Amino acid sequence: MRNILLFGAGKSSTCLIDYLLANAPRQKWHVTVVDHDLMLIKSKTGKSYYATPTAIDIKDQAARQQLIQDTDLVISLLPPALHIIVAKDCLQFRKNMLTASYIDPEIRKLQKDIQKAGLLFMYEMGLDPGIDHMSAMKLIHSIEKKGGQIFSFKSYCGGLISPSSNDNPWQYKISWNARNIVLAGQSGAVYREKGKVKELTHEQLFDQSKTIQVPSLGKLAYYPNRDSLTYMEAYKLENIATFMRATLRYPDFCEGWHTLIKLGLTNDTQPVATDNLTYFKWASQQLNVDKQLSNDDNMAQQLGVSSKSKIIRQLKFLGLLNGDMINMGEQTNAAVLQRIMENKLKMEPADKDMIVMMHEIEFERRNMATRMHSYMIVQGEDNLRTAMAKTVGLPLGIMAKLMLQDKVSLTGLHIPVMPEIYNPILKELEEHEIRFEESFE
Repeated sequence: MRNILLFGAGKSSTCLIDYLLANAPRQKWHVTVVDHDLMLIKSKTGKSYYATPTAIDIKDQAARQQLIQDTDLVISLLPPALHIIVAKDCLQFRKNMLTASYIDPEIRKLQKDIQKAGLLFMYEMGLDPGIDHMSAMKLIHSIEKKGGQIFSFKSYCGGLISPSSNDNPWQYKISWNARNIVLAGQSGAVYREKGKVKELTHEQLFDQSKTIQVPSLGKLAYYPNRDSLTYMEAYKLENIATFMRATLRYPDFCEGWHTLIKLGLTNDTQPVATDNLTYFKWASQQLNVDKQLSNDDNMAQQLGVSSKSKIIRQLKFLGLLNGDMINMGEQTNAAVLQRIMENKLKMEPADKDMIVMMHEIEFERRNMATRMHSYMIVQGEDNLRTAMAKTVGLPLGIMAKLMLQDKVSLTGLHIPVMPEIYNPILKELEEHEIRFEESFE
C-alpha cells in the first residue's frame, strides 16, 4: 500500500481529504493527515480505515522527518512560509512534493538539487495559482496550434460569496485563510498593458473602478495580482502587448477595502497597544477627531462621505465605530483587522461560497482579430465543502493519483503548464462540475 502524507487540515483541505479517502480502496493508498489540532483532523477524516490523524508541531524536526521518511508522496497545505522546511526534508529523504502555493525565492534556490535528485516538486497546483495555469495553457496552446498570434492575455479569478448568501454590506465572507485576505496586495502589482509596464502600489490597487462582465453574474471588479510579468515566460508569451493576472471581487468590497488601507488598518509592521483601546479610536488613529461630533459623523467627515454612505455602513458592520474595547495586547493593525474579519465576515453553516475564473484572450488568425472569453463558475456546497476547498483540493488530489500511478515522468521544480499535466487533470475536474464555457467575439 502506498502512503500519502498531507500537512495541514485547514479550510482548503476538506475536499482534498474527501477525494483521497474516496479513492483509497481502489488506488490502495493510505493517508496520514498532520496538523497541530487533532480534533480538526478527525473532523475531516472521520473514522476512515484509510486515514491516520497525526498531531505534531510542524517545527518538531524529528517527528516531521520521521513522517516524511515513511511516506511515498508529500502534500503541503501549510502556511506558505512553512513549505520550505517540508521541501528541504523531501529533498533530503528523496520524496516528491505537491503544494498549492506560489514558487518563492527559497524553493527556487533548491531547483537544481531537486532536478539532480530526480524528484518532482509541483508547486502552484491549486486554484489560483493552479487551475488558472492549466486552463490558460490549454487555450494558449490550442490557439497557437491553429496558427493564432496572441497579443493580449488577461486572467481573472476570485473567491466570492454566492449570491444566495450575499447578505452584508461588504459583499464578502471568508472561505479561506483570513490572514492572506488582510495582506492581499501589500506588495502592489506589476503588469503590462498595451506595451507598457504598469506598476501599482498597495494604496492604488483597490482604487480601481475597473470591472468585467461575467455571464449570469453581471459586473465584478478586479485588481491586478502581484507580479504578472513573471508568468509571461512560463506561458511563453514574453512579447505580447498586454498581460495581466487579476483578482475578482464584488465592487463594494474594493471600495471598502480601499478605505481600510487609507486608514492604515492593513499595516502589518508597527505594533499597537490595544488594551483599553476602543475600536473607534483604533480605526481613527490617523484622523483628527472632532470631539463635538458623533463617531459616525467624525469618520464620514474625515473620509469625505455622507454619514449614511455605504462606506460608513461597512465600517459600522465591522464594529469600527463603536466604543467597545479591543483588548488584544500588543498587535499590528493587520492582526486586529484579521480577528475582526474572522468574527464579522465568517461563513455561517448554511452559507455557500463561489469561485469565478475568466480568461480573456485576444489573438489574430488569418488577418482576423478575435477575442475569446473562457469562464468557470463553481458553487460551494456549504461552509466546509466550499468552492474554494473544492478547487484548491481536487487538482492536488488528481495530481497525487497520477504520480502514484506512475503516469508522470516529469522531474524538477514546476508549475502545471504542460499538456501531460493539464489535460488529464482538467478532464477529471469536469467530472466534479469544474468546467469552462467559451465564447468568441
